[in-house]
Amino acid sequence: MLNTIVKWSIAQRWLIVLASILISLWGFHVIRQMPFDVFPAFAPPQVEIQVEASGLAPEEIESLVTRPVENSINGTLGLVSLWSASAVGIVSIKAVFGWDTDIYRARQLVQERLQRVQSLIPQGVDQPESLPRGQPGIYRYSCPLDQITVILFN
Repeated sequence: MLNTIVKWSIAQRWLIVLASILISLWGFHVIRQMPFDVFPAFAPPQVEIQVEASGLAPEEIESLVTRPVENSINGTLGLVSLWSASAVGIVSIKAVFGWDTDIYRARQLVQERLQRVQSLIPQGVDQPESLPRGQPGIYRYSCPLDQITVILFN
């Protein structure tokens, strides 16, 4: 059976090519006409701050770097929570803002606060910098349909 289909397809290759092109064009047309919605990420606006402090133990980083940076960011307009993690040679701080906060405004406010704290950080430690990623990279898409047709095969 399969050999017959393959032999017929080879013999009628131009018909197969034409059918493939027509089906592809029809598919592109259907996709262009399909309604399409994009949902925002399901996480509030976040600003991530990273500080590299090579040669310092986590306890030293916590007292000399993490606390001053956290204290400067606390009280930022729209801030909901502040998380930090200190490891050998690095600090990672995540500032989570309310849903109604504009991510660019939040980044600007955090950057202003980070400039104020630069004088409190010991020499030999890199200056705090906010990471370029402001929102998680996961987005949701949907193709809403007015009517759903169910086909049952018996």
